[in-house]
Formats: sequence, structure tokens, C-alpha cells
Amino acid sequence: MAESTFRTDDHAFMTRALRLAQGGLRTTDPNPRVGCVLVRSGEVVGEGWHRRTGEPHAEIHALEAAGEAALGATAYVTLEPCAHHGRTPPCAEALARAGVDRVVAAMADPNPQVAGQGLAKLGEAGVEVASGLMEAQAQALNPGFIRRMQTGRPWVRLKMAASLDGRTALASGESQWITGEAARADVHRLRARSSALVTGIGTVLADDPRLTARVEDEVVQPLRVVLDPHLALPPEAALLAQPGRTLVVAAAGDDGEADDGAEAALTAAGAEVIRLPAHGGTIRLGPLLDHLGAEEQVNELLVETGATLAGAFVEAGLWDELVLYQAPHLLGDAARGLFRLPEPASMAERTTLTVVERRLFGDDQRLWIRREKA
Repeated sequence: MAESTFRTDDHAFMTRALRLAQGGLRTTDPNPRVGCVLVRSGEVVGEGWHRRTGEPHAEIHALEAAGEAALGATAYVTLEPCAHHGRTPPCAEALARAGVDRVVAAMADPNPQVAGQGLAKLGEAGVEVASGLMEAQAQALNPGFIRRMQTGRPWVRLKMAASLDGRTALASGESQWITGEAARADVHRLRARSSALVTGIGTVLADDPRLTARVEDEVVQPLRVVLDPHLALPPEAALLAQPGRTLVVAAAGDDGEADDGAEAALTAAGAEVIRLPAHGGTIRLGPLLDHLGAEEQVNELLVETGATLAGAFVEAGLWDELVLYQAPHLLGDAARGLFRLPEPASMAERTTLTVVERRLFGDDQRLWIRREKA
């Protein structure tokens, strides 16, 4: 159904459902963020959102809140109701059983186990269905879930911080702090919505980061992933003492080296060690993304690293967004740059980017950037 055919109040109630869905921004992984509003005679009679995996979906929370008032109501859902038995029963069946007259979904579910079946089941049960209302806004809530369902890989977001002249650290490696407190607090919010954080062993050895999301609200700590081809990570590294999981990715095959007990020491310190294909002592990024999508169910991947690994993601075309925090100071041309990349042969071959948002955090500027896909 074209969005122009929806009523004004349809937009208002779907806006409310989208706002509710944001309540699960930091807690629903690997499930999508979904909100639901039940309306009868122009009044909201129940609403809810999906809070975390294994718990009731948004539609069930809304139905429980509405009780008998769900009979004859319209349900506004940001994602097509599920039609399969997973950890929870099918929401499409629950809505039909409650006597809902109409279901308006913002978008179809990209999960092959659903993929239109939820709306089809509702239609077969005599429920009026419509889909596509505010679809772009719904998609923006779940870029990683959509990507993983469609390709098996996560949505890749690079996070970088630089001076006004595009430098990330002094030549010595000193980098604390490029940006101010307000920008650094925003980074923690960015981590909190991410399924996993990826960094390289060089960054860990230089900075000894914790790689946690330190926010006031409830958060499921993202999986920490360290690309460490030859298992150089010290067992006493700060990130191994943090809540949540740490995955250390070592090189497999000829690129691997005898670890002299390093794997056992890291495992004893709480790390999980896996081996993936490498080339020239560098973990191959394609197999990494395949593993994180299929085995770890990572929806949104945040890459926090130095110029070499960041450049590798860009050069391979394996990224979707860049979040760049830019501070109003200069570090000079000897300082370290943002990306290690080959120079294009001409200006026509340069990498073209699109800035989709600019926002100030104190004196620092945050640029939200997307690449132009071929």
C-alpha cells in the first residue's frame, strides 16, 4: 500500500510505535528493535516494545496492556509480526486471536522465516493488513538486522576521532584525548547500540582500552573482538577484566604461528580464541564478517581502530558508515592520519562520501557519513 493512502492518524500512531521501538536500542540483540501501539476508536489502549531476546515481543506487551480492549483495535507495528515459533509464539496468531481488526506494519520482516508470512496469516484470519507506512524510518532503526537477514553479514560502522587537520594521534602514538568529554560520552552511546566492537592488536597494545559501553541506562555489553593474528594480547589486558565477552581472532593455517601457550593463557584469562583465514599476517575481513554474522549474530559492528585496519575496511569496501568526531585543534603533518590507503590515480577515482548528519558535542563536531555504493 502506498504511504499516501494512509490516514493522518496512521502516521501519528506509527510515529509513536517507532519512538517506543527505540526503547530496545541497546538491549534487543540479536533481535530487531520493534514497537507496537494498539488503538481503538482513536484512543491508545495498549502499547509496548521488544526489550530483549527471549522475552515477549512488542505485540505481546501491547496486547497484555490492552486486555479485552484489543478487540476491534488497530495495531501499529514497526516490523511485520512474526509467523513462526521461535523462543516465543507467533505474534501474528496472537493478534488474530485477540480480535484485532487491522494491522499496519511499517515494513516487511527481512527474516526468511517470516518474509510476508506474518501479514499473510493475518489476512487469512480476516484481519485487514497494510504495510509500508514510514518504512524508511523503520529501516533506520534496524540496519544491522536487515543486513544480516539479507546477506549474513553485519552493518559495519567505523568510528574515528581526529583533529581539524585529520590527525588521530601524535607521531609517538599519544592520542588521549583528541576530543572532549561530551564527544567521548557520545561514543559510549554509540557502543551501547552496537552488537560488537572490533579493534586491532596494535590499538590494544598502544592504548589498553576497556572497550565497554559506559552509559547510565540498561545495556547489553557488546562483544569485544580483537584481531590478533599471532596472539600477542597480554592476559592482563584491561578489556579481559570487563563484563561481557572478548573474542580474540588469530590467524589460521600457514599465517598462524606456534603460540607457546598463549592461547591457553588467554582462555584462562576469560578470552575466547578462534582462528580465521589470514593473508600476510592480517586477518581477512570477509571471513571475519561472515563469522560474526553467522556464528555471533552480530547486527551492528562498530570498528574502533587505527589507520591500518580502518583503511583495510575502506579499501575492501566492507563498511557502511563512518562516524567521525572532529576536534578544533591541529596536530601537524607528522602526526598519524585517519586511514592508510593507496593514493587514487586521479581525482575522479577518489572515494566519494555523503554526510547525512552534522552535530556539535561541546566544541567537537560529529559527522555521520555514508559511502556511495557502486
